[in-house]
Amino acid sequence: MKFPSSIQNLINKLTDLPSVGPKTAERYVFYLLNQPQNYLQDLSQKIADLKNNLKECQRCLVVAESDPCSICADKSRDNSMICIVENSQDLLTIELGGDYNGSYFVLGGTINTIEGIKPEHLNVKKLISRIEKEKSGLKEVILALNPTLEGETTAQYLNKLLKTYNLNITRLARGLPMGSDIEYVDKVTMANALKYRNKY
Repeated sequence: MKFPSSIQNLINKLTDLPSVGPKTAERYVFYLLNQPQNYLQDLSQKIADLKNNLKECQRCLVVAESDPCSICADKSRDNSMICIVENSQDLLTIELGGDYNGSYFVLGGTINTIEGIKPEHLNVKKLISRIEKEKSGLKEVILALNPTLEGETTAQYLNKLLKTYNLNITRLARGLPMGSDIEYVDKVTMANALKYRNKY
């Protein structure tokens, strides 16, 4: 027996989401099917309103409710540092940690030659423009990119590009995560853990 078309169409649409396969999408659809109509209407309205209520901060390019965003508008932030992240989600993850009080810049992705994503497809020109404007008070640029092949390629590209500005360019520390077992750690993580070891 086939699913009714309205169920199958929604399953197909949900599989477009990251990490959602057909079985997970099917579970979501049948969960939604068991909810009251007002829940479904509220959910669909929230999805419809998602982009309407958000802006892009013109300084750091994060998705926010205001422009400038609350971080860029905060006078107590240390604007001598810019933390470069891949996307708004990474920015919020760092911010929720509560240990960083500098400014940010959202690059909008990473260089990926296989998918044809080149530096010109990212926010590199806007980054350079901002650094040019703020270079008198700027001391450090933190490259907070994921430790993937694409992240490493992008970090190397930015490092080369930004060296001319005489800034302190740093990377996030890499190595063993808390709670991990050494026997299950991959070679790259182990190499980084040894290379970036701290004094005890």
